[in-house]
Amino acid sequence: MNNQNFNINEYLQQDLINCFPDYETFISELNEYIAMSHIFGSAIDELTTKLNIIDRQFKLQHQRNPIYSIRSRIKSPQSIVEKLQRKNLPISFKTAREQLTDIAGVRVICHYINDIYQIADLLTFHDDIHLIKKSDYIARPKPNGYRSLHIVINIPIYLSEGKEYVPLEVQIRTLAMDSWASLEHQMRYKGNDKAKSSKYADKLKECAETIHKVNITMQELYSSLYENNI
Repeated sequence: MNNQNFNINEYLQQDLINCFPDYETFISELNEYIAMSHIFGSAIDELTTKLNIIDRQFKLQHQRNPIYSIRSRIKSPQSIVEKLQRKNLPISFKTAREQLTDIAGVRVICHYINDIYQIADLLTFHDDIHLIKKSDYIARPKPNGYRSLHIVINIPIYLSEGKEYVPLEVQIRTLAMDSWASLEHQMRYKGNDKAKSSKYADKLKECAETIHKVNITMQELYSSLYENNI
């Protein structure tokens, strides 16, 4: 996930042209994507502000910051179109806004496993944030070994026309989980078919299990050293 500038640059324009070669459709969808990017960008700003406040308050109470970094992204036009196609839905950004909950995402990187659940609880404790879905891939990892806590929330943004709730996907994981996920993605989805074989998949899963054991050990060490601060 990369922080994204919501201006439509040359790359995104070409992406849109590839998705909507008809000129009139292209112009209509371009305007829809710009408006959608503003909406979701505003929602990301709102959530990032809340997370930073939680992080600072935690530091005041416990003398450390639970959040290492916050990253965000809005799906590219091509990614949105491909997801609509997989779901057999009409190809338009209006449909995407109505049907998809992962157009925009925020990734929160924490230091310890306990931080993940504390951040999720503190975030969803706010009465203006509505929890839509929670997927705990730490307690129940994916078959490839992937671990992370995913929540989908509705967060309000305040526009000139009034308040609007916007869905965001939030991924919360430790530094070690994020490192594994990034490297696994790089190896398996960058064109090397060997990395998709069962041999390499098993090795990657072994690495995920090793990293999980390290995460647990680091959590236990921290808890034993600073149990009065957590």
